Amino acid sequence: MPLPTRPSTSYCSPLAILLVFAVYFAATVDWNRVNAQGDSTEASNVPKNRIENVVLITLDGLRGEEVFRGAEAAYLTKEAGVKNVDQWKERYWRESAEERRNVLMPFLWSQWGTENGWVAGDVERDSVVAVSNGLYFSYPGYNELLTGKPDPKVDSNNKKYNQNITFLEHLHNKPEYKGKVAAFCSWDVFPYIVNDRRSGIPVNAGWAPFDQGDARVIASLNLVSSQLFREFEGVRYDSITMAGALEYVKAHQPRVLFVSLGETDDWAHAGRYDRYLLAAEQNDALIKTLWETTQSIPQYQDKTVFLFTSDHGRGLVREEWKSHGKSQVGSERVWFGAIGPGLRVHGVDSGNQYVLAQTAATAAAFLGVDISKDSQGVAPPLPIAPPTVKQ
Repeated sequence: MPLPTRPSTSYCSPLAILLVFAVYFAATVDWNRVNAQGDSTEASNVPKNRIENVVLITLDGLRGEEVFRGAEAAYLTKEAGVKNVDQWKERYWRESAEERRNVLMPFLWSQWGTENGWVAGDVERDSVVAVSNGLYFSYPGYNELLTGKPDPKVDSNNKKYNQNITFLEHLHNKPEYKGKVAAFCSWDVFPYIVNDRRSGIPVNAGWAPFDQGDARVIASLNLVSSQLFREFEGVRYDSITMAGALEYVKAHQPRVLFVSLGETDDWAHAGRYDRYLLAAEQNDALIKTLWETTQSIPQYQDKTVFLFTSDHGRGLVREEWKSHGKSQVGSERVWFGAIGPGLRVHGVDSGNQYVLAQTAATAAAFLGVDISKDSQGVAPPLPIAPPTVKQ
């Protein structure tokens, strides 16, 4: 079966991204952080459960190779779609892997190495995070990470309503979370993956207009979104997706938020390694914006955990980095990250093996919920989650 992929083309001006930032982010954000790194260690004297809010963010198809080692020299070439090799080497190439990853994702790496951060999936440290659905593309990957287990019946990227219940829906069905769960996604298939029709969870995805937040900001975002050239017809630019999520957070302060960013996958499919790197760097800045926004709101400050992962990996050699699936070795490898108070372990993981399906139970466990009581066969929480949960 051919690998289902999302439509993409080969070029998009960064002016689209800059325009959205000019309209929205410049007026709302103050960016400042420093870089740090560290080894994975046990956290001490941490309360069992002090988290009241969970934000799950996925970066579609972003390889662990770039997450842990930054840009790869083999792909900073014209053959990999880099239009100005010298310019992009100056921007992203450094001699050490630590320097390269800090240049590519400065905010996340400033957090992951601290007492409030954790990251896993660096195979050079014998830390492995594997996709267990065997297909290694988007809908099966998102189903696995959101429900806690793979489903062989989920075998395409078609817009079919998911029969499985995500951890988002498990929580939304509880009185204390009713109306406090939301999803903002760049890919237009997510209303089907989350099954908004059955779950009742608001899912803003693809190029759908926004309708929640400050009226003037929403009007500006919708105007910009409607006028932009759509490089990917089914995938909205991530900066617009995050802008809508930020407005929703400020207006409604959801306790559970899912944000799925998509441009890393689409630029890779388009064969543009420069744009793939740029999307990863921009996603890091968008995440920083969301983190700093939540930390400025009493509902979230010092009682919110952010979780990060990807739905699949990518091929490891030459042309295969552009795609993913059964035939592209490396597509089964992903990564996890977390920032926030109350992590049981922190730093850079070594010598452990995990599966993507553990995402769902981990997110719920931080809120004191054991989703295995409602859904048999879900993968257990990651070691960062609280040691005990209550229903």
